[in-house]
Amino acid sequence: MTLDDLDLAILRALSANADQSTTQLGQKLGLSQPATWRRIRRLEEAGVIAGRRLVLDAEKLGFGVTVFLGVKLATKGRVSLEDFERAVGAIPEVQTVDHVLGLYDYRLRVVARDLADFERVLRRRIMTMPGVGNVEANVLLSEERRPGPI
Repeated sequence: MTLDDLDLAILRALSANADQSTTQLGQKLGLSQPATWRRIRRLEEAGVIAGRRLVLDAEKLGFGVTVFLGVKLATKGRVSLEDFERAVGAIPEVQTVDHVLGLYDYRLRVVARDLADFERVLRRRIMTMPGVGNVEANVLLSEERRPGPI
């Protein structure tokens, strides 16, 4: 699918605010509501728009600490990657599980109420999982969200 300037403008606008109506979006871009709706529908059918998400503020929900964990599996032959992904994905505090190339096998985004809560999750849930070898933690100090390359 070839994207034109209007498609890219729609994607940028929806990335910034997916709640806006097709009427509002069309007015911003100089399109009619039906034309805007057809373009969005075409982008969805082509898989360019894969879905919409609700973004929650973890801190306002009582999770004031975010930690990125680098996890190296002890022996890849002992525990399958799928088993590790399934087990770590079942831990509610683990927000994302990324299989990565580099020093570590996985990068996890973990939220916790505070550092003591994070330590509990790390010691009782993550470090006790079969196959977990080295772990490196990086505490998030601040985050700037970027809309992406479009």
